[in-house]
Amino acid sequence: MGVNLRGRNFLKLLDFTPAEIRYLLDLSKNFKDLKRTGTPHRYLEGKNIVLLFEKTSTRTRCSFEVAGMDLGMGVTYLDPGSSQMGKKESIADTARVLGRMYDGIEYRGFSQELVTELANYAGIPVWNGLTDQFHPTQMLADLLTIEEKLGYLKGVNFVYMGDARNNMGNSLMVACAKMGLNFTACAPKELWPAEDLVKECKKIAKENGCTVTLTEDVKKGTKNADVIYTDIWVSMGEPDSVWAERIKLLKPYQVNKAVMDNAKDTAIFMHCLPSFHDTKTTIGAEIAKKFKIKEMEVTDEVFESKKSVVFDEAENRMHTIKAVMYATLK
Repeated sequence: MGVNLRGRNFLKLLDFTPAEIRYLLDLSKNFKDLKRTGTPHRYLEGKNIVLLFEKTSTRTRCSFEVAGMDLGMGVTYLDPGSSQMGKKESIADTARVLGRMYDGIEYRGFSQELVTELANYAGIPVWNGLTDQFHPTQMLADLLTIEEKLGYLKGVNFVYMGDARNNMGNSLMVACAKMGLNFTACAPKELWPAEDLVKECKKIAKENGCTVTLTEDVKKGTKNADVIYTDIWVSMGEPDSVWAERIKLLKPYQVNKAVMDNAKDTAIFMHCLPSFHDTKTTIGAEIAKKFKIKEMEVTDEVFESKKSVVFDEAENRMHTIKAVMYATLK
């Protein structure tokens, strides 16, 4: 029986079966081939989507806009100052208005509850472009990239280093459990994922023949890894006051040459971006001056190495988001 996702919301990977995720990955490959060969694919001409951004973004916004236009759709972008959502108008009312005018809604912001409420009232597909708890569109891009670079997913030893209780740590654990990758969170205990989510993912992993492991031991955690993944140490929206504590906690978990050398020779490095691997950003320069640290979650040596696939990963956001929109709107 074929997979049919028409009319579905895309809020978190926990809502999808491995077969449905596999379908989206295969669809993404098809769209990537069409894009690379310059083959028109305006399959959703006449439809319109709206992008709601409470958190700014480069990759998510550009991926949704280009994907939407490639598919032939009209695209409206609303930043926090361009909408009354949550201020003069409730989320439920906003959803019901937008649902009358558009065919799909993307939301990128803080609350998973908010994107869920949008989905409950809109009457059209709602896609999660990132919340504090989950980042499902990034997961599809990551899975696609791993499969492209390593040739397979099931049995891959995947290690996430850093703040493992943020949206990336949560989402990667879910994605690995669903698709048969052995997931390891290598992080201080204070930054491990919530126990209930870990328990749920371990159950899913068992069904799919893989494992979920939490460890504070960098050498043990990264041994024989196929993928080393990290993210920035302080997420968007967190106060500047957490920098000192986070640097102290996570400096031992920086991805550097020693970490990559401890992994398999064929291991790849991944990062959802943006990254503080040098001081060429305003924040990077400020942190370097204040805390005397020029590289944070990953060293420039690793980031710029042949093992780094971060820009392939970034491009794949566009192809996988296109697949999600097409599958839910066709």
